[in-house]
Amino acid sequence: MIVQKASLKDVPQIHQLVNSFAERGEMLARPLSELYETIRDFFVCIEDGKLVGCSALHISWSDLAEVKSVAVAEGSQGKGVGHDLVQACIEEARSLGIPSIFCLTLRPHFFEALEFTRVDRNELPRKVWTECYRCSKFPDCDEIALIKQIS
Repeated sequence: MIVQKASLKDVPQIHQLVNSFAERGEMLARPLSELYETIRDFFVCIEDGKLVGCSALHISWSDLAEVKSVAVAEGSQGKGVGHDLVQACIEEARSLGIPSIFCLTLRPHFFEALEFTRVDRNELPRKVWTECYRCSKFPDCDEIALIKQIS
């Protein structure tokens, strides 16, 4: 398994993977155009030449970034792919000098195993809610907010 920065050729596979989870209500759908615009946020995991997972680190402000679009193909779950992808986001945030990263998730235990801690969503700056209006669950969000200090 290799975790690396995503490239433009990865966009169709990221789109298919993320939206397969979105169709089940497990994450926010991402339009193809948005993925091309934000490709520099993404990491991918490649196994045997095939994209099996992705994650993104989106900078919100000078002191805060979001880990989002963490998706691992069904056949590759439980092998540490998600862990390695989120770890890549953490390392990038650290290298950029971003002291805090957060996520919104339906799987808080996964992130808690990576030393994220739960916080009240209202503690996050309003800017982080810019995508919420696109969600079918808005305004009745059932995602859990977690944050990690990187210092």
